[in-house]
Amino acid sequence: MKFVRFVRSDSSIGWGLQTDHGIQDILAADPSLPTSLVELIAAWSHYEARIASLARKLGTSHDTLRILCPIDRPGKILCIGLNYRDHAIETKAPIPDEPIVFCKMPTSMIGPLDVIRLPAASKEVDYEAELVVVIGHRTKHASLEEAEQAIFGYSVGHDVSARDWQKGKPGKQWFLGKSFDTFAPLGPAITTANSIPDPLQLTIRCWLNGQLVQDSNTRELIFSPAYLVQYLSQVMTLEPGDVIYTGTPSGVGVARNPQVFLQPGDTVEIEIESIGRLVNSCVADH
Repeated sequence: MKFVRFVRSDSSIGWGLQTDHGIQDILAADPSLPTSLVELIAAWSHYEARIASLARKLGTSHDTLRILCPIDRPGKILCIGLNYRDHAIETKAPIPDEPIVFCKMPTSMIGPLDVIRLPAASKEVDYEAELVVVIGHRTKHASLEEAEQAIFGYSVGHDVSARDWQKGKPGKQWFLGKSFDTFAPLGPAITTANSIPDPLQLTIRCWLNGQLVQDSNTRELIFSPAYLVQYLSQVMTLEPGDVIYTGTPSGVGVARNPQVFLQPGDTVEIEIESIGRLVNSCVADH
């Protein structure tokens, strides 16, 4: 199943399932369901059979729907650095022995077709295509098996990064360089984990203005999604709707010669096999 949130033509907000033929407006078919996708994720075991039954009976919506960020109430936005072998090699960094963890603020999260605002405070804003894990239930001190079961699904993410803040400020401001408003695009859908036979065998690509700039596979991941959930759960309680940006493959702008950074008017498209394509344009934020 692929869950999406959207605005209907009457300005009401709903959610449903994205299919090969269109979008099923599940919430309109059963208004007693939670209006929040995060609430639905938290109570998934209670609603899964009902939604599966509705999906078998329901046709696709004929309404004009504008797709929103699938996470309606951002919680923790956790991110992993240097988690692809090919990316570590291109940046001449050693392969890490443990995950490198940082976070973004909830105000950085936006949805498909929303604009990335390039801040005046940075001249080196970079793109990073990422597989994103969506947590399904409260998790603490998880075993690897429990961590795998805690993953509700996956989405497409863009870890937009101000390199001159991340690496050029005193002490290297990873947190601030990653947390500018609009720096965490996500979507368009959350694909349930049981729809992805192997999250470590997915093609991941990024295009900048139509030019392919990242072309890799999640088999290059150093630490698997389940391992990341297990690792993080030793430190903090993970809640339904929390997300983990799992790292980016090779091809980022800062590692190119000459370097390439995002400019107003640019369009970034990120696609992950079996999950979806995320598209955002860039504007100057004055």
